[in-house]
Amino acid sequence: MTPFGEAVRRLRAERGLTLKGMAADLEISAAYLSALEHGRKGRPSRALLIQICEYFGIIWDDAEALERAARVSHPRAVVDTSGLAPRATELANRLARTIRHLSPPTIEAMHRLLDDAEEARPRAVGRRRTGSAP
Repeated sequence: MTPFGEAVRRLRAERGLTLKGMAADLEISAAYLSALEHGRKGRPSRALLIQICEYFGIIWDDAEALERAARVSHPRAVVDTSGLAPRATELANRLARTIRHLSPPTIEAMHRLLDDAEEARPRAVGRRRTGSAP
């Protein structure tokens, strides 16, 4: 499951909606909505994301949170290590090989390490962070 799929499933459950009913209301197939929820499909289109926000009546911070979840919800991440040190390539490959076997606490600890590294990284003036990389 992806962060976006988890969020949509939670919103649906909180409102007592069925997957088939929501899919019909959004005029998409139940199979596609199920695949989004279970992480078998990549990120939703911007149009579908807006449609889902309108469907649930979510705005502002909640809509931004759902958009962030969608941005990081591609189930097949690609890591480009060209031009980086050999250890960076090794790390990317080890993570790809072992991520299925990591415990939730280990994954959370790795998130904290990456959060700390992002906070410590100097930012160039005028440079934007993009959501293109999962």
